[in-house]
Amino acid sequence: MTQSELKDFLDEKVHQYNTLDFIESDPVQIPHLFSQKEDIEIAGFLSATIAWGNRKMIIKNSHRMMDLMGNAPYDFVMSHSQDNLEALDAFVHRTFNGADFSCFIRSLKHIYQNHGGLEVVFSTNQEKDSMQKSIHEFKKLFFEIPHQNRTQKHISDPLNNSAAKRINMYLRWMIRQDNKGVDLGIWKNISPAALSCPLDVHSGNVARKLGLLTRKQNDAKAVSELDLALRKLDRIDPVKYDFALFGLGVFEGF
Repeated sequence: MTQSELKDFLDEKVHQYNTLDFIESDPVQIPHLFSQKEDIEIAGFLSATIAWGNRKMIIKNSHRMMDLMGNAPYDFVMSHSQDNLEALDAFVHRTFNGADFSCFIRSLKHIYQNHGGLEVVFSTNQEKDSMQKSIHEFKKLFFEIPHQNRTQKHISDPLNNSAAKRINMYLRWMIRQDNKGVDLGIWKNISPAALSCPLDVHSGNVARKLGLLTRKQNDAKAVSELDLALRKLDRIDPVKYDFALFGLGVFEGF
């Protein structure tokens, strides 16, 4: 397949999967429940954080997170009491438990009170063609407050060679200007051209079969390699191809 044929094939798959129907089976539906900017970005961040494992369980537990916050995530983050946090103790999604949830709430309050909010933190440290340093700096700020060491594993650091799939997916939701209504694109100070494809088993395997990726491990080096390949296909909106790679892998078993 030539580069031109590959682009045409993947553009067709983006068109097929980047539709409103995608929302029904994806955790991106959680931030779509809200209209206020801060509610959207907090709901998106928390649901992306637990986005590993069975997709139905991810969505179910993300809805439970919202219920535990009274379906008002920003108000809960900024106004919670100790009793409110204790009510989170019973929450569990795989290895993310109530103690982690409480820490995330306290850390988010710290981000909004002392660092201007999530968009400000991510945009402050962005580089021209990468958000990976920004993710690294975000993690440092997020864990400035007292916390259990175990909770740090729930935010990946690409500068430690993690693919950081969930946080790259979250950034796609918040930043990508999507005229199909899937990605929310509420952050206007970061270019979609700087986004990285959320790399997982499915998208990695498809990318290798299509010759977009040679590295065997799904790590930060693989993300960089895939980024370069996808930016050759579309330098303005490279992560639109996440829909193609994901759809081919999950829905078509490519």
